[in-house]
Amino acid sequence: MQRAAVFDVDGTLVDTNHLHVTTWWEALRQAGHRVPMHAVHRAIGLGSDDLVAHLLGDDRDKDQDDELSTAHKALYGQYFDRLPALQDAGRLLRRLDQDGWRVVLATSAGGAELSALRRAIDADDAIMATASADDVEEGKPSPEPVEHALELAGVPAERAVFVGDTVWDMRAGSRAGVRCVGVLCGGIPRTDLVEAGAQAIYDDPAHLLTSLADSPLA
Repeated sequence: MQRAAVFDVDGTLVDTNHLHVTTWWEALRQAGHRVPMHAVHRAIGLGSDDLVAHLLGDDRDKDQDDELSTAHKALYGQYFDRLPALQDAGRLLRRLDQDGWRVVLATSAGGAELSALRRAIDADDAIMATASADDVEEGKPSPEPVEHALELAGVPAERAVFVGDTVWDMRAGSRAGVRCVGVLCGGIPRTDLVEAGAQAIYDDPAHLLTSLADSPLA
């Protein structure tokens, strides 16, 4: 029976979380909102609408949401030509593909941003499919992105592992019924990932690659 290895992208395979923190902080600042960077960091991994709601609350001026998202996209888009893949991210995906795993990405990115991330990873030959923000109605921590990834892979939840770097990833994977693996390269503490559902923790893709034999992806 086939197995699926589902991966978050930002902060898991590509070193972009702090770029997102800075560009969201700047978009919020330009709109007159003072939100500390540590709070923005904790919200990274949510889709744009959910991130704004999480940071500004339900009593915000919701008519401003689209402007904030557009400003963030414009600021973050300046980095599209130099997004840095984390060490051995591409090698990890190719190794899993060679080992018979169906590799699927599950990300809140879409469009040109997703294309830039895939260029950074440079492992399209190992990626079977991508479940992006364009494909689902609700983003993480809803299980929908992970469930859609499993549909694309044609693999049941009990035959899948989801790798991510945020509590939103771990909650989404847990709600989808898959085993969850956390990585620390997104900057979220180990304890937070474990409490959110991570069954194993690794430093980054390179650490997971060297530890595959003893991991949930063995």
